[in-house]
Amino acid sequence: MNKPSRLERRFELLWRTLNGPKLETEFRFHPTRRWRADFAHLESRTLIELEGGVWVGGRHNRAAGFVADSEKYFEAALGGWRVVRLVGSQLTLPNLTCLVAAIQNQWRTKN
Repeated sequence: MNKPSRLERRFELLWRTLNGPKLETEFRFHPTRRWRADFAHLESRTLIELEGGVWVGGRHNRAAGFVADSEKYFEAALGGWRVVRLVGSQLTLPNLTCLVAAIQNQWRTKN
């Protein structure tokens, strides 16, 4: 497992501050592909992806990386996962408060 990025450390700090529900890290959500999501809330089938490098020509906004990410998110959706993509400027207490509430109150799977 890789060392957490600056964005991942910030996300985890805010998530803990909000007492967010337990998340899996580096979660492998596809049965055959080696894709991993940055974070996953298993009960609500929510994947959280932190998109870095958006202002510096990083992987996520170059053609090959964008296409690969699109395939990954498409397969996640087909597998019944909600995919929440966040960039650094979205890692705020108000935004994550909304996400925690959505996961805790609205997105739980009904059994």
